[in-house]
Amino acid sequence: MTNPPRTLPGRLFDSLMRRPYLVLTLTTLFWGGNVVAGKLAVGHIDPHALMILRWGGALLAVLPFAIRPLQRDWPAIRGNLPLLLFYGAIGYATFNVLLYLAAHFTSGVNIAIEQVVVNIFVMLLNFAVFRTRVRALQLLGVALTILGVAITATHGDLGRLLTLDINAGDALMVLGCLAWAVYSLILRYRPATNWLSFLVVTFVGAVLASFAFQFAIGGGPVYLAQAFGEITWQGWLVVLYTVLFPSVISQLLYVRGVELIGPNRASLFINLIPVFGTIGSVLLLGERLETSHLFAAGLIVVGLVLAEWAVRRQ
Repeated sequence: MTNPPRTLPGRLFDSLMRRPYLVLTLTTLFWGGNVVAGKLAVGHIDPHALMILRWGGALLAVLPFAIRPLQRDWPAIRGNLPLLLFYGAIGYATFNVLLYLAAHFTSGVNIAIEQVVVNIFVMLLNFAVFRTRVRALQLLGVALTILGVAITATHGDLGRLLTLDINAGDALMVLGCLAWAVYSLILRYRPATNWLSFLVVTFVGAVLASFAFQFAIGGGPVYLAQAFGEITWQGWLVVLYTVLFPSVISQLLYVRGVELIGPNRASLFINLIPVFGTIGSVLLLGERLETSHLFAAGLIVVGLVLAEWAVRRQ
């Protein structure tokens, strides 16, 4: 029996999913928008309420399409359930709760630029855990990138590092990047399941972790009910954007990108987030680019080019 011909949207989707550079560029475009959304959320929706609505909404959006894949994949899911839930807890919930909390203390431009440290953590963890070799040029690129991030986090005054006088939001964002690096690294252990099955189970993990964060540091059920009642129309627009684009679409695309070219090279595309996030912060939030931002961006670009060139040579 022959398969029915694919529709035009189906063929376009299949073509997209075979193109890693396009897949990962779109991924970071929508994640760059998440930086702007985090800033737009301040004063309009509680960060913990945003987390719960974001991942709960993403789960509900995907679930109707995932019933049959879940049934087929249940043996693999059941045998790897703790790992799949951990993916959602560390990569989705932990990273984003730190991002949304950071947005209360630092600028969208800073949050965007600091996310380049993700690929640095991935390289270091790959070497520490899996002994993945790192070339001298990669190390030089890493050093330049770290310097650029340090300039951003200290607002151009590196002397603040000696006194640990770093903005709390910048520190939270770097910690969030470490959580995302762990997620990227352990994606190599992802069981072979349909992508819809994977998203559903990891979204469940993100929802559970979001409730855990809210109960632990967000005030508990009483405060959560109050926070839901105080969401403005702008807050609901932020929820809608974060549910569809950085959650459902970007998570799907990033997992596919890692499958196509591996975590080391895929994590390098995280460094497009500063480009998209900074452009969005300037155009939509009215934030100002400072000289330290431009200098830091130059160092980061040079560092990334060196690191990627070293990987390609290897």
